[in-house]
Amino acid sequence: MSDRIEKSITLRAPVERVWRAITEPAQFGDWFKVNLENKRFVVGETARGRVTHPGFEHVVWEATVAAIEPMSRFAFTWRPYAVDPNVDYSAETPTLVEFHLTPAPEGTRLVITESGFDKVPADRREEAMRMNDGGWTQQIENVRAHVEA
Repeated sequence: MSDRIEKSITLRAPVERVWRAITEPAQFGDWFKVNLENKRFVVGETARGRVTHPGFEHVVWEATVAAIEPMSRFAFTWRPYAVDPNVDYSAETPTLVEFHLTPAPEGTRLVITESGFDKVPADRREEAMRMNDGGWTQQIENVRAHVEA
């Protein structure tokens, strides 16, 4: 089993538009379905917000910004599929989520990669990877709808 998920799409939007959608917290929250109003993404800092996706409103989304490389790469770490309110996930090693943007003739090529699943505890690794794989499939469509609107 691989320790990474990778999704890619070519978006009919300029790099600047896609960049804002993934790095401005309010826009990120709109398509990702998390309330990040009045938040900031700053390298080394953790952003938190309540998930707004139906059925997951009890989850607090938490990610630590790992990199902001303007117009090309945004990255954060988080604990994948950490949705059980009765479990303390804080001792787990987080995975790394990276958004890579490159100009394309049609607009922007976006590649989303999540790696480090080999460090997720064995008892929840397979489920976390399966759920996040499906989640990223949906999220890449959400960002497409957001930037192409």
